[in-house]
Amino acid sequence: MSAFKFTKRSVENVELPQSGQVLYRDTMLPGFGLRVGQRSKVFVVEGQVNRRTKRVTIGRTDVMSVDDARKRAMATLSEMAAGKDPAAEKRKAAMEAITLDQAFNAFFTARTALAAHTVDLYSRTQKLYLKDWQKTAMVKISRQMVLKRHQRIAKENGEVTANNVMRHLRSVYNFTAAGFEEFPANPVTILTQGRAWYPEKRRRGVVSAQNLPDWWAAVMEEPDYSRDFLFVALFTGMRRAEVGGLRWENINLPARTLHIPTTKNGDPLDLPLSDFLVDLLRARRAWVAASPWVFPSVSKAGHIVETKKFTARVTERCGLDFTMHDLRRTFITIAESLDIPHYALKRLLNHRISGDVTGGYIVIDSERLRGPVEKVAAAILRSVQSSEPKTALLAAE
Repeated sequence: MSAFKFTKRSVENVELPQSGQVLYRDTMLPGFGLRVGQRSKVFVVEGQVNRRTKRVTIGRTDVMSVDDARKRAMATLSEMAAGKDPAAEKRKAAMEAITLDQAFNAFFTARTALAAHTVDLYSRTQKLYLKDWQKTAMVKISRQMVLKRHQRIAKENGEVTANNVMRHLRSVYNFTAAGFEEFPANPVTILTQGRAWYPEKRRRGVVSAQNLPDWWAAVMEEPDYSRDFLFVALFTGMRRAEVGGLRWENINLPARTLHIPTTKNGDPLDLPLSDFLVDLLRARRAWVAASPWVFPSVSKAGHIVETKKFTARVTERCGLDFTMHDLRRTFITIAESLDIPHYALKRLLNHRISGDVTGGYIVIDSERLRGPVEKVAAAILRSVQSSEPKTALLAAE
């Protein structure tokens, strides 16, 4: 390690190395140094803090004079002698400066695999339920703030919403804290420690075999777009967003398959199409040939996103209150009643087989699922045979 008196000229005369870095020391001030890399020269200071060697960057030589750098080095060495770690102080300052708005934005930037629907939910939490915290430093969000906000949201918007908002905040806080060793404990833990999470009952709704004929008859009175949307959901078990986002480029009618590049869990989904759905989609292809979407609309997304209006119409006609997710449960309930193998059921719903060593060895392609899909379709059609479903659908086409 070379040493020389740092002056404007001597520093300028130091050549950049072809590779790596070279460290030089100032003969006038012990601990004051110059780190030279392939592209730049940087003043540094090195000293002991609690018997540990610490090196701190002072500044680039092209923006700071030697005299200014030496003065700052002396001040930094004085702080080190007093037991202060300048690098730790910088990290602490950076940590304390992160606002909730910045944390959410960094979370979205890093988590590129998040589904659009998930991003929308987190954004809603950020901009609606935590709007007044946007400029608040993350480290300033206290346990009591979390508890009070959780209770307020529950009172104004519902307990499930309150729980979801705090789950989102917990995830973003953990993501932010991962970059700093000294970050305070997650304040959302108060809801667990204080047993303050609101109980949530998992919805168990399905369209039963007894109610399916009436439901089907009510759906048949719908316009083609909503009727077909509901039928695709029922015959595939796909989620509302997956049905709405179907594109013609991902449907292969000759091969009788459909493909969803990204689903809720981030995995792609490939499913065979039953005969019923092949006929339905061929008819739709003729109606909406100019659109890339199977279910186009005037929404910002270009396709159907919201289904509440037409599910409400169907409910009014048949008297059966249902949700789109109830159709997913209906599909898998029928499939399970047909003794379709467990792993095939999970694949039909695109559920991951976590912690199952045997399941990890099983590869189930779309052709393996064709038989189960046809069995479910046949069972649905048998349940509504009194409504003459296929004849009615073809007549409507």
